[in-house]
Parts: sequence; structure tokens; C-alpha cells
Amino acid sequence: MEFSLHENNENGYQRIDRYDDHITDKLAEHYRSVLGLIGEDPDRDGLLKTPLRVAKAMQFLTQGYEMDPVEILRSAMFAEDYRQMVLVKNIEIYSLCEHHLLPFFGKAHVAYIPNGYITGLSKIARVVEAYSRRLQVQERLTTQIRDCIHDTLHPLGVAVVIEAQHMCMQMRGVQKQNSVTTTSDFTGAFLKSATREEFIHLLNANLH
Repeated sequence: MEFSLHENNENGYQRIDRYDDHITDKLAEHYRSVLGLIGEDPDRDGLLKTPLRVAKAMQFLTQGYEMDPVEILRSAMFAEDYRQMVLVKNIEIYSLCEHHLLPFFGKAHVAYIPNGYITGLSKIARVVEAYSRRLQVQERLTTQIRDCIHDTLHPLGVAVVIEAQHMCMQMRGVQKQNSVTTTSDFTGAFLKSATREEFIHLLNANLH
């Protein structure tokens, strides 16, 4: 297992990337073949380390397979008698479309109404991260986030909305650069129009 340490001395931020040496070597071997198949020379200076870099990048972009979203929520569950909406919006998402392995990116908005338990706010964002760092389609990503929160916290309701731009539509295919895809999924109290309207109002509100 290889560890790559990144530090930012200005704010003390530290990130540790983990790479499996065997997987890295095998992926790099395949990416080297890909470079040759598309007509490039993998031995020229600019491409010598490209297979290794892409191998590491792919492991980083798909690290969600090693994360357990349920355990993420359970690690910070607290008994609390609060039964109003909790909304975490504008959670950045970066994922890979499973059809073309091209990126899609945007924002997720997640709300739930507690039913005896709350979770740490950062855990909501980490659940989004865990599912988005996999090969995905936006529709399934939306439902997986909803189901994880619903099945783990057992809230009165869950709402998830994702807005994303897809490179498979913008760089290839129909090449519509300004297209944005929105998906949504609701459970429980959010199936009622009044609760859903409150959720939409809070999404659009600029309170800070």
C-alpha cells in the first residue's frame, strides 16, 4: 500500500491518499496499452508517467467503493428531540458516468426531518461523497443517498435533489454545453406538498 501525503501549511490541512500497489501497477499497464491503441507513443517524455498518474487518479475518483455510508452516519448519531427540517445544500459532487467514464459534477441538496435521532452535518456530505466517488448514473446516486439516510436514521422524511452537468453530453454526443440535469427523490413527510414546498423555498432562499 502506497501513501501519498499532501499538506497545506497555510491552514494546516492534511490529506492522505492511499493506493494499492498491485492495483496501481495493473491499471498503469492497461492505460499504457490504451495510449498505444489511440495512436500515441507511451514512451515519449510527456507520457512516460501518464499511465501511473491515471492509475492513481482512477483509484482516487472511485474511492467510494471503500467507504461504508451507513457506518458514516452511525459514527455520529445522537438522540435529539428535534422534528423540524434539517437541510444541507450545495454539497459539491464529482462523479464518473458509468456509461462513458466521463465526469459529471454539480451540487446535491439533502434534507431530512429527524425522528428521535440526528447525525453530524458533515456526515451528510460524506454520504454524498461515498456514493458519488463510484461509477454512477445520477438517478441511482440520488436514490442511494435517500435510501441510506432513510434506512439508517429512520427519519420522518428525506429529500434529495441533485443538479449536475454531464461531460458525456457536453464533450461528445449531442454536445449541449449548457445542459443541466436535475433529479429528485422524496420519502415520508416530503411527499406532502406543504413540506416539499418548504424544502424548495429553503433551497432557493439566500439566508446568509
